[in-house]
Amino acid sequence: MAATASDMRAILQRLVGGMTGLRHDGRFDEPNLDGTAGDYISFDSWEWPQGVGLYGLMRLYQHDRDPAVLKTVEDWYVRRIAAGLPKMNINTCGPLLALSILWSETRDPRWKPVLDQWAEMLVREMPRTPEGGFQHDVSDRINDDELWDDTLFMAALFLASYGNAAGKRSLVDEAIRQFLVHARYLADPHTGLWFHGWTFAGRHNFARALWGRGNAWITVGILDLIEFGGVPEPVRLYLLGVLEAQIDALLRLQASSGAWHTLLDDPSSYEELSATAGFGYGLMKAARLGIGPKECAAAGRKALDAVIANIDADGVLGNVSYGTRMGHDLQFYRDIPIQPTGYGQALAILCLTEGMIHAEAREKAA
Repeated sequence: MAATASDMRAILQRLVGGMTGLRHDGRFDEPNLDGTAGDYISFDSWEWPQGVGLYGLMRLYQHDRDPAVLKTVEDWYVRRIAAGLPKMNINTCGPLLALSILWSETRDPRWKPVLDQWAEMLVREMPRTPEGGFQHDVSDRINDDELWDDTLFMAALFLASYGNAAGKRSLVDEAIRQFLVHARYLADPHTGLWFHGWTFAGRHNFARALWGRGNAWITVGILDLIEFGGVPEPVRLYLLGVLEAQIDALLRLQASSGAWHTLLDDPSSYEELSATAGFGYGLMKAARLGIGPKECAAAGRKALDAVIANIDADGVLGNVSYGTRMGHDLQFYRDIPIQPTGYGQALAILCLTEGMIHAEAREKAA
């Protein structure tokens, strides 16, 4: 029996608690280039996993208007800004997406100086590859002349969101440019899926990995870029074509459990639930918006069921792969360890929120 809207609301409350309760236990100690400790697990660090987590919370708030969720987000930004922000790179731009949505919802003047400063730095100072793509530099590594699919979610979506909210057309245009440059080098015309990365040094796609979560960033990213608005019609149609090619491949590769594998075309790699949650969100949202084939809705609901089945009593999503660097062979991806993370929680929150929208529509129609 399908979960009701009330069921999903209760699960979402557990997911939020599970995310804010995550703690860095020392299992993964990855010092940053500046000598500071890297924390990609706990909720109290200004990094990309926490940024994705905050985005999930803001999307939930936009639907449910729960003041407790809003307070959780606002209190997080107050703490982290007071503590001092890290040096800008692609991944430390991650928390800006949710901050831009927070500002668009509340117009609280506390947030605008950070948004303006970081948007300008991102456009003017971020190192670029040939053809103007953002080079995927992160806190603990410089990746010269490399494009990664993660970049679009971690940095470009912020520019689109804030540019639309603040009436800054140049930021929206830069976001669109990034999607187009990355699609040129990462979208595989043979499968419709996306490669994890591209290097201009040697001009190749590394292991040619069709990595699950990386593809989920694209499914979510294209849909949300278009939802933010300001995408010219020819570009919108182009990106929807790219998305529909990806969706066609995803429908063929979904496992009987409802999940997808961490290497999408390799059934021997483990089923990975953060990617599954992202795809579930994207497929259900595409169905709601009339995008893609009619099978999207059923596949999205099946993914939702798989996500719910992997949420434990503490509200933590299991079978989530840890942060994944660029692999030079496919075994690298098969060996990524499992670890609960903020981005896993957030993608589950996005998936459950979209599932709740669908359940509410069904219940209203009944």
